[in-house]
Amino acid sequence: MIEELLMAVAGAGAAAAVYAGAAARVVKQYERGVVFRFGRLRGRVRSPGFTMIVPVVDRMHKVNMQIVTMPVPAQEGITRDNVTVRVDAVVYFAVVDPADALVRVEDYRFAVSQMAQTSLRSIIGKSDLDDLLSNREKLNQGLELMLDSPATGWGVAIDRVEIKDVSLPETMKRSMARQAEADRERRARVINADAELQASKKLSEAAAVMSDQPAALQLRLLQTVVAVAAEKNSTLVLPFPVELLRFLERATPDAKPDAAPHRAPEPEIPPLLDVLGDAYPGSRTAAAEDAIEDLTGTSVEPAPPPRED
Repeated sequence: MIEELLMAVAGAGAAAAVYAGAAARVVKQYERGVVFRFGRLRGRVRSPGFTMIVPVVDRMHKVNMQIVTMPVPAQEGITRDNVTVRVDAVVYFAVVDPADALVRVEDYRFAVSQMAQTSLRSIIGKSDLDDLLSNREKLNQGLELMLDSPATGWGVAIDRVEIKDVSLPETMKRSMARQAEADRERRARVINADAELQASKKLSEAAAVMSDQPAALQLRLLQTVVAVAAEKNSTLVLPFPVELLRFLERATPDAKPDAAPHRAPEPEIPPLLDVLGDAYPGSRTAAAEDAIEDLTGTSVEPAPPPRED
């Protein structure tokens, strides 16, 4: 009798252990448990930790509550200004209502992906190329609103939508490069013209100061000479003031047209051999006379005979 009782207790304990093993469930911190009893949704969502269900009767589905990063495949479309582009994006979303995510939509991940692709193509058709390239924040907000409206009914909240890349045709890239180059050249010309205008004003002020102080012009001339000489050039360019030429022109008296110009008498140059003879006695020899005659092309008078005292 005691043995039968012990066997019954052991069997009951084993059955309880099997039942507990079949009914025990563990829900992780980032998950929530949704229980269906005979296919009917139970009202309470199981929180993280240890929980029990009725074996065979209940089915529990675990839903991940983490933020999901889903890349949107590149979508090709035509912008409002008739430019063909390829745009890809990324969607960040999370489940906020596990029961709706399982009951209201078959696969919420697939549904969000398809809705993101459709919304991206719609945004491409409504936007200009400049908006896709430079005004992405506004487009991201528009995509987020388009996705969040249907996703709210699925128990999903769209956290953020970002456009990753915009691919352009090669012809369009070359055209944009030429446009940017022309714009930069225009800006460079405007800057140069503005610099010339400012420089002309400063030069005008400097000329006014130099006209009041003539010594300033001479100092500026000396500074220019120093700046040129500092580069160790073999050629020195010395600017000559035009005002000095005008001063000399005014100071020079007008010459009479009928009068012959006055010429100073040319100094008489003594013969080379006579100069050498005076400087170096005994240097006037026949060989020296022949050498001077070959160099100058003129005949040399013979030297007078030495005087006898």
